[in-house]
Amino acid sequence: MADPVTDSAWDGRRLSRSFGWLALLGAILVIGGLVGLVYTAAATLTSMLLFGWLLLIGGLVGLLQAVQSRGSSFFWLAVVVAALNIAAGVVVIRHPEGSAEALTMFAALLFLTGGLFRLVGSVVVRGPQFGWTLVQGAFGLLLGILVLGNWPESSRYVLGTFFSLALLFDGLGLIAVGLGGRRVIGMVERPDKPINPER
Repeated sequence: MADPVTDSAWDGRRLSRSFGWLALLGAILVIGGLVGLVYTAAATLTSMLLFGWLLLIGGLVGLLQAVQSRGSSFFWLAVVVAALNIAAGVVVIRHPEGSAEALTMFAALLFLTGGLFRLVGSVVVRGPQFGWTLVQGAFGLLLGILVLGNWPESSRYVLGTFFSLALLFDGLGLIAVGLGGRRVIGMVERPDKPINPER
């Protein structure tokens, strides 16, 4: 018969090791984000190639699923979507610089329209978050103008900066979860004050 205390200790060590791997992955992401912030042009090309390969692989998987479900009513829709993903992936992989320029233009237009809508909405509605919404709208509008005003040169660093910042913050989050999880497991395994059952 298995000893529940030994099994619990083994599970705790295994869980602590898993949280350690999570923190290590977070550290790798943080390093990747910092390197990407230094070399933004390389980070932009890397993110575009990664995006292109994801589109291509997703399109191939979607095409395979569509072939497997060729008797269903959504067969042709699945084939069209898969073919578009494959075509877009091939274009992005073959022309990463041009794709980065197009996506940067799209991002700048999103910043402009989103900032404008937030500004107008905050002035018209004047809700409880009026000041915060006004600042968000002004920041989005300013960011869109800056990116669009320096386009297409801005396409060399904008996407790489966003990609690197996403890596950095995701890595910091994983480190926090990993170290916090290990700390909690350590507190459960070795409590500072043992519980007195007679009390």
